[in-house]
Amino acid sequence: MTTLKKQYDEKIAPALMKQFNYSSPMQIPRLVKIVLNEGLGDATQDKKIIDTAIAELTTITGQKAVQTLSKKDISNFKVRKKMPIGARVTLRRDRMYEFMERFIRIALPRIRDFKGINGKLDGRGNYTVGVTEQIIFPEINIDTVSKMTGMNITFVTTARTDEEGYALLKEFGLPFNNK
Repeated sequence: MTTLKKQYDEKIAPALMKQFNYSSPMQIPRLVKIVLNEGLGDATQDKKIIDTAIAELTTITGQKAVQTLSKKDISNFKVRKKMPIGARVTLRRDRMYEFMERFIRIALPRIRDFKGINGKLDGRGNYTVGVTEQIIFPEINIDTVSKMTGMNITFVTTARTDEEGYALLKEFGLPFNNK
């Protein structure tokens, strides 16, 4: 069992139960999945960009990434329906906790002039953080990177409100810079 999973079971869940006065342990919010998404508009011109993005996401997460396809034609961006325009990977269970621990303890502190992350959730207890460079992850070899790409990392929870989701993610150790 990963240390964050153990920490959730032993410390975080009881603390949240006490803080929000839940009557049942099933009401306690928990982390469901973490989704890493990389949108690559330049992939319309160069197909190799998608392959390198998939390889990098696979290296970072330890799970095979898949390409995302466009849903419709957009002539201004030279995009056709079902054209590859990004890459994504969804993490659950042990891999999710393992990635979250590496993200919090290793990747975030490597960001230059890091002062914490914005604490704005989506209204349903889920949180998305944007990362501007993939090189903050130690798995990526800086010498082999041809182009800096960013990504969105979404933490999906069972929390019903932003307050519950914020409390859960704060307990996990996400370094929010407000509240």
